[in-house]
Amino acid sequence: MSELNNIQKIYFVGIGGIGMSALARYFKSKNCAVSGYDKTSTPLTQALEKEGIDIHYNENVGIIPKEVDVVVYTPAIPKEHAELVYYQQHGYKVVKRSDVLQWITESSFNVCVGGTHGKTTVTSMIAHILRHTGFGCNAFLGGIAANYNTNFWSSEKNVAVVEADEYDRSFLKLVPDIAVVTAMDPDHLDIYGTPEEVEKAFIQFSQRVKPNGCLVSKYGLKRGDELKAAHHYTYSFENRKADVHAADIRVENGSYVFDVINRDWVLQNVVLHMGGLHNIENVTAAITVAKHIGIEDEKIKAAVEAFKGVKRRFEYIVKNEEHVLIDDYAHHPEELRALITGVRSIFSDKKITVVFQPHLYSRTNDLATEFAHSLSLADEVILLPIYPARELPMEGVNSEMVASRMSLSRAQILGKDELKDWVRDNRPELLVMAGAGDIDALVQPMKEILLEASGEDDE
Repeated sequence: MSELNNIQKIYFVGIGGIGMSALARYFKSKNCAVSGYDKTSTPLTQALEKEGIDIHYNENVGIIPKEVDVVVYTPAIPKEHAELVYYQQHGYKVVKRSDVLQWITESSFNVCVGGTHGKTTVTSMIAHILRHTGFGCNAFLGGIAANYNTNFWSSEKNVAVVEADEYDRSFLKLVPDIAVVTAMDPDHLDIYGTPEEVEKAFIQFSQRVKPNGCLVSKYGLKRGDELKAAHHYTYSFENRKADVHAADIRVENGSYVFDVINRDWVLQNVVLHMGGLHNIENVTAAITVAKHIGIEDEKIKAAVEAFKGVKRRFEYIVKNEEHVLIDDYAHHPEELRALITGVRSIFSDKKITVVFQPHLYSRTNDLATEFAHSLSLADEVILLPIYPARELPMEGVNSEMVASRMSLSRAQILGKDELKDWVRDNRPELLVMAGAGDIDALVQPMKEILLEASGEDDE
């Protein structure tokens, strides 16, 4: 906390990132002078500007603030970025986002949620439950919580709910009182090298839990028996061997109703309005945390029923009798499998068309076969070109790698403009947009096309 007490002026290089913007909002809530750079203006950076944060969009050493206490950067920023280099070469305190999260969590009660997928939703669910029930928390989310339209909120309660990012081993700087591990699948192999190194990092993350702390992990994880803490609960969708599992799952009026069962307690008739069977499992993890903390059953149930989800996590954009449009951040094969399976569980009678934008050349190269298997669960698939993010192109790595390995005959690769024309001509009844790149910029045009086809206006 002493590090934080000395910060009055702070600058963010890459302020528009979902994790960086949450930290920027945190320091703004502490009445610090907050400013930053990002490459492009987005709805998120525009929201930050409206909140009083000064942001510029051209890489320009001439206009950056020279009187700042700390400069924060994200690993997504190139090492040769002019502003970052200037601060590093002129004696400023320059730290990663993970360092700042370490400072924050060193002096609070922390719930830290890690996993190669599912962590944003589980983090948001836990933070929402704590806020809705009046328990209170500071929330640092990797997505925009639909209930509050933000990825950060503050509380007088010295409790932090933090999304623990495994990229660049950032989460190994956190100090959890309660840790959650949702998945340990191979990802970020450009950082870790092998799946075994990914698993090793999550084992190390579990070892960061404080003495007498709690670990909540998904049942059946490979090497899951090596995850240890003073209190350890496993959770599952429906596997009764887990410490906590869901049961008697049914769909009522487009929502899930189910029981959550532990050997010592049962939470009956939990109502979840968020789609996707995997989200029943996610909320089971969140409920396990809430029960461990000691929140009352009826308050937990009321909070879950009030949960509106996370932007770009199984988010309904259009839902009428003729068309359904779902937007999702899924960018890993397991996330895609869960997404498509979840869509099928609710819309069993509809033809599912998935538009997927692969994210990163390295991930596509490492997991092309797995992507192909997951996407083949759809009825029709359209692949966009790979979104490079922080990477340069890799020779021979493209969306065709995935398409050629699919068992589905109805798969094609289209550019963004071609996609708009295709949707306008074909008017798919159930369209799923998936990916972590800039595919979200296509969601509004798709919405307008489908609403026009339904004879509705986009209000």
